Amino acid sequence: MVTTCEECMPHRLSCEPDGVISVQTSLYGRADRVTCSEGKSQKVVLNTHCSLVGVVDQVKKRCNGKKVCELSSKIFRGSDPCRGTAKYLQTTYTCLPAFHLKTCEHSLAHLQCAAGLVISVYGADYGRRDQTTCSFGRPYSQIKNTACSSPSSKVSDSCQGKNSCVIRASSSVFGDPCRGTFKYLEVAYTCQFPQYISNHV
Repeated sequence: MVTTCEECMPHRLSCEPDGVISVQTSLYGRADRVTCSEGKSQKVVLNTHCSLVGVVDQVKKRCNGKKVCELSSKIFRGSDPCRGTAKYLQTTYTCLPAFHLKTCEHSLAHLQCAAGLVISVYGADYGRRDQTTCSFGRPYSQIKNTACSSPSSKVSDSCQGKNSCVIRASSSVFGDPCRGTFKYLEVAYTCQFPQYISNHV
């Protein structure tokens, strides 16, 4: 479990070096009087029934299938579940073993499992989150924007349940989250027995 006081964001989840994040629960608000109460007046920790609706879905969408995920308080701006209460973000998650694939824009991503096993996609992201991946020979202007990221269900729609799958890393497939930036596709998946997939999708 990771707990981050509102004023101490970012909230960092990590499954390095080998796993990927699978979010179980997430709360933005306040559920007790003790967490993140140090140095604060009683008044701002009294309300223990404060939680923003839909937080777990937002955190899952942003973090599932990634090795590391950092969330800023910006994603909750404009949605204050209880004004005047000191809030925190608390997330419980597990780390799943996974293949982690990064494919540069205009190239093909090959997802492959051993005979008898099929693909189960944990998460996919198209955009750019660092300046080093797929950067060779690229001008700085094409790699400087690292706040360009768009989670996508297209890999899951195309590849889930298949033994192997090829998908193009391109804006024509995933849409363009940031024009002028050279992007890449990041996919986290595992290989499972077919009957396991049908019961757990």
